[in-house]
Amino acid sequence: MSGHSITFTHALCRAPSRSVTAGLRAEDRGAPDEDLFAREHAAYVAALRRTGAEVTVLEPQEAFPDGVFIEDPALCLGGVAILLRPQAPTRRGEVAALRLDLSRLFPEIRDLGGHGHVDGGDILCSDTEVMVGLSARTDAAGVAALRPIVEDFGYRMRVVETPAEILHFKTESSLLDPETILASPRLAATGCFGGYRVIETASGEEGAANAIRFNAPVFLSDGFPQTAERLDRAGYEIRQLPMSQAALLDGGLSCLSLRYSLPVKL
Repeated sequence: MSGHSITFTHALCRAPSRSVTAGLRAEDRGAPDEDLFAREHAAYVAALRRTGAEVTVLEPQEAFPDGVFIEDPALCLGGVAILLRPQAPTRRGEVAALRLDLSRLFPEIRDLGGHGHVDGGDILCSDTEVMVGLSARTDAAGVAALRPIVEDFGYRMRVVETPAEILHFKTESSLLDPETILASPRLAATGCFGGYRVIETASGEEGAANAIRFNAPVFLSDGFPQTAERLDRAGYEIRQLPMSQAALLDGGLSCLSLRYSLPVKL
């Protein structure tokens, strides 16, 4: 278990804009409070920094209400940034806006070819493979364009069908360690995680599945006590964070950062 899929030297985040109240949502449960969102985001950044990682926080962009969900327009793999193509028309401008920032941080940037769409929220990477969920935001053409890039880095690609009621593949799944996945029962029931040990979230706590393993801790959204207890019993170091405002926009822990490692400069 080498663990490069769970250990990181860096993370990139974007502070939420005041326009975040106009962000996309599948179900309108009310607009987020921009001040509370900013406080929850700051707590998230601080938690990542406490693991020893270097965390860069980009300035908010009022033109892109969903820009705080920085994981969707890019994928970090093998120390390289891959610019994706989000499906939602209001989010496509985020890619060009992010390019300059990524060029300052990464030695190489690659572009997704073709004309399909891929959201980073549909991509789950282990040490050896990249799992991509076909969804309302990621289509077969986008996956076909991503495949040669992934394979060029030595990863296998596993393409799965995300159930229609789940927005993103990672809405209900996350990597706990290179051999173990946390998933909701309904996503686990599809059989898409063959070859991995699966820990299922507790009944009614499907939202807990969008966790992130970032160095030693597993970060979990608060409000899911039974799932937190399951992970604690399984030997994971659990740290819970408030995600109430991101959740109003169908977002969670993984959406708020790009997590990666770069060689240490001597």
